[in-house]
Amino acid sequence: VIIGSLTISAILVFFIVPLTIVFFIYLTNILLLIYQRNNELKADPLSDVWNRVRKTIATFWDIYARIWHGYELHGVGNLPEGPGILVYYHGAIPIDYLYFLSRLFLWKKRLCLSVADHFVFRLPGLKLLLGVTGVIPGTREECLAALRNGYLVSISPGGVREALFSDESYQLMWGNRKGFAQVALEAKVPIIPMYTQNVREGYRMFKERRFFRQLYESTRLPFTPPYGGLPVKFRTYIGKPIPYDPNITTEELVEKVCKGKFLFSFQTKTAVQALISKHQTIPGNIWKALLERFDKRRK
Repeated sequence: VIIGSLTISAILVFFIVPLTIVFFIYLTNILLLIYQRNNELKADPLSDVWNRVRKTIATFWDIYARIWHGYELHGVGNLPEGPGILVYYHGAIPIDYLYFLSRLFLWKKRLCLSVADHFVFRLPGLKLLLGVTGVIPGTREECLAALRNGYLVSISPGGVREALFSDESYQLMWGNRKGFAQVALEAKVPIIPMYTQNVREGYRMFKERRFFRQLYESTRLPFTPPYGGLPVKFRTYIGKPIPYDPNITTEELVEKVCKGKFLFSFQTKTAVQALISKHQTIPGNIWKALLERFDKRRK
């Protein structure tokens, strides 16, 4: 009984925060359904009619971000006034990205549409929440339509693969994905790199096992659960935009975005290394990330 109790307690410690996040996400969708029914709303989920409830959702997640991760957002001034493509590193749980969306909406009243993996749209009971928060499939047509309507569109080229199999070394796992660059060139919009400090120290995946890698590659479904949820310091940095250049090729644009390991576009390797040294310990260190909660200098 004692061994069983200790085992259950250990499991809860490892998974309680990720499970709490899932609970809050589904609770948010339930509240949206109640709001929709009470107000008899039939409008497009992306319309301004939903802004009041969007603000409520964003306020909740922003409070959570401030309390649990001391969340900071830097470089908002680098976002264009019009459309653009945000490219970011995908943590084990993209909770940092949810924090970014919430604060962006509260600060700028801007809705950034998010490209999600196909499996997200197969999750039961989240249809309305995905619609109101602007989660879209990553098809070329959907992205181009959103950009032409003036939206910011965000994408993580590494996606679920990066979430599952990257680690505290913060290795990008993009493979040969170049679609975001092709869309940016076709829509004639800038690409804006983004990265959140300590995102892997907050939430991690178990070390890669060949079986789970093969299982993912054959099914494209995430079977390995994240663990952790430590209240480490999160800082999201938005880098300088890479402007549209009609003379650049897709390959050159991808290379430019990838020049630094953390999606920041700088002209020299020295500048990239200086940024990495300033913002992230490699490999990631949980204790250092926790102590940064008490570091007031970077604010």
